[in-house]
This record gives sequence, C-alpha cells and structure tokens, in this order.
Amino acid sequence: MSANTANSEIRYLTPPTVDVKKKKFCRFKRSGIKYIDYKDADFLLKFLNEQGKILPRRLTGTSLKYQKKMSVAIKRARHLAILPFVADMLK
Repeated sequence: MSANTANSEIRYLTPPTVDVKKKKFCRFKRSGIKYIDYKDADFLLKFLNEQGKILPRRLTGTSLKYQKKMSVAIKRARHLAILPFVADMLK
C-alpha cells in the first residue's frame, strides 16, 4: 500500500446510517374523509403543536386540498373558542 491509498481510504467506527424515509400519505384521502368538522376539537388537536400552531404539510403528509380545509376548520374552531389561539403545552 502506498501512502496515497492509505490516506484516501475513509474508515468509519460505526457504519454510516442511510435514512430510509417512509412514504407520507394523506390520511384524509386514505380513509375517505370528505368534510372536516370544525366542531371536533379532539381530531383537530392532532394537527396543532404544543403552542397551538397549525402543523405544516411536510410534517403531517396532508395533501394541499385537505390542508386548506383543515386550516379553515381550525380557524373556525378558534373563532368560536373551541380551540385556543395560543397555548402553553397544549398536549
């Protein structure tokens, strides 16, 4: 072995991890939900974080069509005081 080949080899103490990402799916399309009810606070809480902010599509996997419907339902529930606008440790 020459000095060049010994320096160019990369050795890992642990094997490099390869992230295998699971395919995200829209739960509304999969279960056939057509209408998102703004009065169902327990269901809408799944799409809010601890501070009460709406989770983005890239985290929930929701399609654009249902993300818009879901955000409108959350905003209606907030307006009627079913959900809080701001919260500390909501979950």
